[in-house]
Amino acid sequence: MTKRGPLHMIGNAHIDAVWLWQWQEGYQEVRATFRSALDRMEEYPDYVFTADSVAYLSWIAEHDPGLFERIRKRVAEGRFEIVGGWWVEPDCNLPGGEAFVRHALYSQRWLAEQLGVIATVGCNVDPFGHNAMLPQLLSKARLDSYAFLRPQAHERELPGQKFWWESADGSRVLAYRIPHEYCSPGGEISGHVAKALQQLPATTEPLMVFYGVGNHGGGPTIENIESIKQLAGRDLYPEMFPSTMRRFFDEARTFDGLPVHPTELQPHAIGCYAAHSGIKRQNRLAEQSLLAAEKWSTIAASVSGMPSATAELGHAWKQVLFNQFHDIAAGTAIEPAYEDARDQLGEAKAIAARLANHSIQSIARQIDIPAESSMVPVVVFNPHAWPTTATVELEFGYPAPLRDAIELREGLDGRVINVQEVRSAATANGRRRIAFKASLPPLGYQLFTMRPGDTSSYHLGEPSRDSFVLDNGVVRAEVDPKTGWLKCLGTADGRNLLASGVAHAQVIDDDTDTWSHGVRSLWKTADAFRVKRVRRLADGPVRQLIRVESAYGESRLIEEFVLDAESDAVEVRVTVDWREQLKALKLCVPIAVPDSVATHEIPYGHLVREQNREEVPSHAWVDISGPSGGVALLNDGKYSFAVDGTTDGLSVLAMTAVRSPAYAWHDPRQLDDDGVYEYLDQGIQRFTYRLQPHDADWRTSHVVRRAAELNQPVTPLIECFHAGPLAPSQSYLAVAGDVVVSVLKQAEDNDGAVILRAHEIAGRSADVTIDVPFLDRSFQAGFRPQEIKTFRLAADTDATEVDLIEWNADQPPVIASE
Repeated sequence: MTKRGPLHMIGNAHIDAVWLWQWQEGYQEVRATFRSALDRMEEYPDYVFTADSVAYLSWIAEHDPGLFERIRKRVAEGRFEIVGGWWVEPDCNLPGGEAFVRHALYSQRWLAEQLGVIATVGCNVDPFGHNAMLPQLLSKARLDSYAFLRPQAHERELPGQKFWWESADGSRVLAYRIPHEYCSPGGEISGHVAKALQQLPATTEPLMVFYGVGNHGGGPTIENIESIKQLAGRDLYPEMFPSTMRRFFDEARTFDGLPVHPTELQPHAIGCYAAHSGIKRQNRLAEQSLLAAEKWSTIAASVSGMPSATAELGHAWKQVLFNQFHDIAAGTAIEPAYEDARDQLGEAKAIAARLANHSIQSIARQIDIPAESSMVPVVVFNPHAWPTTATVELEFGYPAPLRDAIELREGLDGRVINVQEVRSAATANGRRRIAFKASLPPLGYQLFTMRPGDTSSYHLGEPSRDSFVLDNGVVRAEVDPKTGWLKCLGTADGRNLLASGVAHAQVIDDDTDTWSHGVRSLWKTADAFRVKRVRRLADGPVRQLIRVESAYGESRLIEEFVLDAESDAVEVRVTVDWREQLKALKLCVPIAVPDSVATHEIPYGHLVREQNREEVPSHAWVDISGPSGGVALLNDGKYSFAVDGTTDGLSVLAMTAVRSPAYAWHDPRQLDDDGVYEYLDQGIQRFTYRLQPHDADWRTSHVVRRAAELNQPVTPLIECFHAGPLAPSQSYLAVAGDVVVSVLKQAEDNDGAVILRAHEIAGRSADVTIDVPFLDRSFQAGFRPQEIKTFRLAADTDATEVDLIEWNADQPPVIASE
């Protein structure tokens, strides 16, 4: 029999900071676990402990300095191995692309400053699948390897136990699927090792097995360690010894002929893409508000001398990152844990809102706006680095000159713009709300002025006809009053891209647990919502609106179909009051496009997937296109999608809007028929999606940018009169072509430098010019397909490309001196 091994035994303690308990309990378990690991080192000179999740180390540093000094000593000796390089073990499907950057940015810099090391091995063993952009995100954060568990062997066949995992841009890390489990029993571990060996190839190349009590922490026990010594002397087992992940990967990469895996690692626990809608939408809102706040605070620091906000933003981001922990973001924790998450994400959003407001107002107060009786100035800020035409909704009190009709002009005396009255957020008298179309410069602002006017450009927006057609000359759609769904959707002069005969709001029987263990598709249709009322509520030159009210059982659904002037998409504003249990709600869009391809947004990238009804994780857009066009669905907080493709040119794109299993219900536990349980997603939730028909390819139809505009909306601000150095319109950053600037922030070093991050969006090489006029800079950059690039813009130097940690990529890490 061929001798196997050697077997690198990785002593670890998987710690769920939050799961069937709240974070306070997780906080204590971290301290107890690390103390136990250090005690074992005193007893066993060859014992090595491996830990990830930098948040846990930060807890020890802030709470128990003496224990942290013991850790620092063992790290320096190489016996307390730091891996992962991320703040926690996050869900790897739901966070946005920039969130993965921040996991590494804050963690690697903290490690360098506090422990004098950085992580070089990625480790994320518990999450439920891994997105296809991670090799690039890992490698550009100085992590060259990656260990994971799921999907396991019965869920996904991979080219080998270890393989080169490659992103679309060509970035690679050496990946290893750990066998069997990441934790072991507290006693002897012969059974654990035997099960691991059953899943490992019969090879003389090095292999790796994890051991140690986990989930609620604990780590390797005395019995575990003694067991390894005993097993190592038996002929039935390969050579085995306490080791580090770094040592294993260094040995593993010396072997030639390793296969390449060029796509995502899926699926596992497909129900987690939809479970707990609230936490998922709050995560999206927090990410997007922080990104916008960073842009404006960076510009304000240059334009108006606003103090650095790096520390505040870093704290806010860490609150978001912690709540991307896999059992929080995935929706699998207990109900009280989500009260904590609500408060922590709320803090992050509040910090972002305060900084964005401070920044925007500090810029607006410098615009030169001469005093004029009966005039009210409005400044609209665009957070995107491309020209944007957006519908602005502005709510205000009745200033004396603006009680009746309004004349709105671009600038002080520019063109007149149509204004339409829309429903105010206030039921009481004294407030009004208007909508108008604003053309805005890239990442900048535009001044508008309101004055008393006549009715030639001011409209109440009341419905003038009973028709259920929406048509703005760009898009045409029609609502069927019998079904409450669109009977047609297309560009104004094109064909209908929708099919008929498929119910829109489908109720799905879903008796799977919170994770949906053991299934890949949620599509057992039980029934559908029935339309109760269809009304046209607005009809004017700025906005057309049709409201559909539907019901199923005790649940209610409202969808308001909105088509604004010049818009290339129908917006659907959804309010659902969900009262069902062990069911799901899918909003289905049947698309009649022959030879179609389904393309899904993933973190900082996109991926083509099969149309096979399987639930998949997607972000702000999914597109179904063929050679002659298609339809994109954009959203502001949903992540679970499936596409049912057929051979007759019909594809049903389904967005899983709501799922209602019991909280933290794990197979094989069965629910008692007369038991009392709390169920997810009960009550009212609101979200928005847009349907964008297009005759051309999704790339040339700017689907990525349209999705970004939905998720980072423009900001209007009523101003006052003042002299100032700024013009009525200003752009602070612009880039053309298939590259999107996602990040503009102050450097973590707080040395006055600015960090700019951009990524290629079309899946093809691109050469672009990036103009940054507020820094008096313009530079060229080349991008590989779906490549992420980070630039450092410091005073009196050219733009320098850096890694995701904001260090020069060809230099060693910046380690704090002793």
